[in-house]
Amino acid sequence: MLVGSFTVKVDEKGRVKIPAEYRRHIEERYGGVDFFVTSVRGDCAQLYPARAWDEVRQRLSTQPPSKPPVRKFLRTTNYYGQLAAMDPQGRVLIHPRLREDASIEEEVVILGQQNHLEVWNLKKFKETLRADPLSAEDEDYLATLGI
Repeated sequence: MLVGSFTVKVDEKGRVKIPAEYRRHIEERYGGVDFFVTSVRGDCAQLYPARAWDEVRQRLSTQPPSKPPVRKFLRTTNYYGQLAAMDPQGRVLIHPRLREDASIEEEVVILGQQNHLEVWNLKKFKETLRADPLSAEDEDYLATLGI
């Protein structure tokens, strides 16, 4: 399971180095170094190991593509989506369109999100945390899950 966070720098070519802890899990669980790099809002990059993205696509394939949430999800993830391979140094390219829209430059935070990673501009992520904190209503919902 991909959990926790790491702060890393984006190199001059727009690549992020995947921390060793994540690489180890991805290689063990998903058996490869290929990623589908995308976004659902353009505010961060989502790095799905190829097999994890295939699982998402399979679940979507059971739904009619005319359903608005499915259509919007596919439209956005395909607009931002690109295949990328992790190089031998553990780096993955975030393509220019997504880098620009999500301001992925200099320092970023990489967050584990169970089956994929999110890459956020560090400053933007901290602003998002402050602007949208966990509310009492959110905590109540989580309590119904036993959390």
